[in-house]
Amino acid sequence: MFKIIKYIFVLLIFIGFFQCTNNPFTPDIRELTPAEKGLVEADNKFGLKLFKEVVFEEEPDTNIFISPLSVSMALGMTYNGADGSTEEAMRATLELSDLTLEEINESYKSLIEYLVGLDPEVEFNIANSIWYRQEWTFEEDFLDRCETYFNALVSGLDFNDPNAKDIINAWVSENTNGKIEEIVDYIDPLDVMFLINAIYFNGTWTYKFDENLTHEDTFHLLDDSQVLCEMMEVEGDFQYFENSDFQAIDLPYGYECFSMTIFLPQPDKNIDSLILELSQENWNQWINNFYINSVNLQFPKFTLEYDIKLNNVLSALGMGIAFNPGLADFTKMYKDGGLFISRVKHKTYIKVDEEGTEAAAATSVVMSYTSVGGGVLHMRVDRPFIFAIRENHSGTILFIGKIVNPTS
Repeated sequence: MFKIIKYIFVLLIFIGFFQCTNNPFTPDIRELTPAEKGLVEADNKFGLKLFKEVVFEEEPDTNIFISPLSVSMALGMTYNGADGSTEEAMRATLELSDLTLEEINESYKSLIEYLVGLDPEVEFNIANSIWYRQEWTFEEDFLDRCETYFNALVSGLDFNDPNAKDIINAWVSENTNGKIEEIVDYIDPLDVMFLINAIYFNGTWTYKFDENLTHEDTFHLLDDSQVLCEMMEVEGDFQYFENSDFQAIDLPYGYECFSMTIFLPQPDKNIDSLILELSQENWNQWINNFYINSVNLQFPKFTLEYDIKLNNVLSALGMGIAFNPGLADFTKMYKDGGLFISRVKHKTYIKVDEEGTEAAAATSVVMSYTSVGGGVLHMRVDRPFIFAIRENHSGTILFIGKIVNPTS
């Protein structure tokens, strides 16, 4: 795996920043409603915060690739089940403070419909699902909202069945074209629900790289060492912007409604310093300053698979209460209480070559329960275990053992 510059953005998947006017096909572009604009701005703000936090959570020389849309959509479904201080913390973290719940849900629904199928040269799919422990009864209003606004598949499963996780993973694999094969690696006895988003993107460059120009070249690493990579090359008129901190170029896909925007720090600029400048205001200012220019671009081919557990990142961004078994409030999801987010897992895939870009993402929000919240506890002793015989008054242990095979 060639080490690549980790500051590569595919954050423009919500809406093309540049009009699709140079092609015979005219996409069905409409003006976004105020609520939709508010949701896009909120998701971008959250996405930039999330990216910065992930970058500084990882080691400096780690390649990173996330989908803020996938994370925000999975958490958006989860948000419908939150109440009280948990709802307030999630609202602030997701930058949703200026929108009502109905505006959030309606905007997600209309944006999903708007984005999917916008460009016939770009395959872009969004899928959501909820898988819950079948013997549990969750709030119908919560499940109905996720079905109606997020087009979520809602299904009860026997979580005690060893095949349960395979069923969920098969759905994820199908909806990411096989690029994300596993998002659930185990189901804990305390897990009661998985809220999952899957995204698949496959776009061909509007102006493809010439395979004949691809050549072996050097790529400079953070420690000043070098590696060999396959360097692609293209020359043409592109949206471009440069300042004292970076060079930036916008590479369109298909009919130019989707694009990859690349920011290359100037030689004397530290990439982490540039990342610290990321904000919604700076982002908008940079994008608005792009202009058409003739550019010869050399860009490395790469394939990257990335995964991260987002508990610490999201807690640092302000929604730690949602992960706290004693404080989390998801009574709009399950009226008896006791639910909390036990883990948020995020996986991505990207391949960039002369033809275009294939990318996929999956996010799993796992809801678990505590004994405080009521409900029937489940325990399956279906693996090696330790046991003890003790005297209760004094606490003296009389016997202790380990069983790895009860049949031998």
